[in-house]
Amino acid sequence: MYLATTGRPDAPPAPSGVRRRVPGTVLALGAVSLVTDISSEMVTAVLPLYLVLGLGLSPLQFGLLDGLSTGATALVRLLGGATADRGGRHKQVGGLGYALSACSRIGLLLAGGATGWIATAITADRLGKGVRTAPRDALITLHSPPEDLGRAFGTHRAMDTTGALLGPLAAFALLWATADAYDAVFAVSFSVGAFGVLLWVLLVPGRTRGDGEAPVVPAVPRARGECAEPRARGRFLGGLLGGLRSPEYRRIVICAGILGAATIGDAFLYLLLQRRLAFDATWFPFLPLGAAAVYLLLAVPTGRLADRIGRRAPLLYGHGALLLAYGLLLAPLPDPVVLLGVLLLLGVFYAATDGVLMALAGPFLTEGRQASGLAVVQTAQALARVGAAVAFGAVWTASGPETALVAAVLALTAALCCAARLLPTTPSEPSERSD
Repeated sequence: MYLATTGRPDAPPAPSGVRRRVPGTVLALGAVSLVTDISSEMVTAVLPLYLVLGLGLSPLQFGLLDGLSTGATALVRLLGGATADRGGRHKQVGGLGYALSACSRIGLLLAGGATGWIATAITADRLGKGVRTAPRDALITLHSPPEDLGRAFGTHRAMDTTGALLGPLAAFALLWATADAYDAVFAVSFSVGAFGVLLWVLLVPGRTRGDGEAPVVPAVPRARGECAEPRARGRFLGGLLGGLRSPEYRRIVICAGILGAATIGDAFLYLLLQRRLAFDATWFPFLPLGAAAVYLLLAVPTGRLADRIGRRAPLLYGHGALLLAYGLLLAPLPDPVVLLGVLLLLGVFYAATDGVLMALAGPFLTEGRQASGLAVVQTAQALARVGAAVAFGAVWTASGPETALVAAVLALTAALCCAARLLPTTPSEPSERSD
């Protein structure tokens, strides 16, 4: 196996001492994510409140709903990544995912209070996200120099987080103006999401041959009666699992799963904050804003720092910040300290882990397998978080939130110890090597 760089092969090296510009494709992808995140965070900000406080779901029911809808993305992440790599269809596959997420808002609008229809709409949104994430991140790696992947992902995530800031504000304004009419939030969210799809079509370039696309293998005539399905299945599995031949990449996938299994969802943290501080539910949509603001401020500096010192340490320290956030919710401290501390640490966690994990995995992926390789990492993390969400909700329902938090602290501590031993360091200069 050969380890290839993930940047554009024809991109000239930047002169020493000259500040490199962020590639235009990364900025275009960031603009699409900004608009799409406004749409999605409008719903995400009010959904826990709507389901738990409005419809009366228990924490266990909410955990099952959140976990199962997230788990539904696992297969489509792999399918989306493998399909995008075959023939370089990153734009088409990613656009399908954005369109599916936008249309899911119509499902929420028409569901009323029917939990089954709401679950279907949420699952459609998560499926759309699963389809689009790997092709989008692959386009970032393909259009960025390997040594600047942390900065490129940091820039994209900063633009994405700007949408995460504006989305809850828009949701709160709509709830205030319409006397808690959740349908208005869902309708506006659909309109904004549709605009994001339009930006994707107009601004994001398709991957052309010569941008690192895998060569097309001529079709081989089949003997009479021979079935093409095993061969097609072999190519599919080879595209998905080919990167696992690299021991460093395998360790990244394992660590993504271990750390994901000890990460409870943001919605649970916000529900715990609302429960402890006992503030009016109207202010619930504002909780994500604090974490998003910190993420926005730190995403680019953290990405650049990861490019300089290596991406392993920021990833570990970011999960350490999440561990401190869990501890704050258990600490006998004044409520304002707990509120500000949890939101600050949650923002640090995302700034140091979200794009950094993708940048860490990127240099270990072979040419033509970027989307499928990143999809495997994302799927391992997503499946692990399914178990974390269901387990946390079950322990909360059975024994109370304090017991669930103590279990989360112990699990994340153990996961950090394992990841500290397993995570590889990013090669300073990716080079060809044979397995």
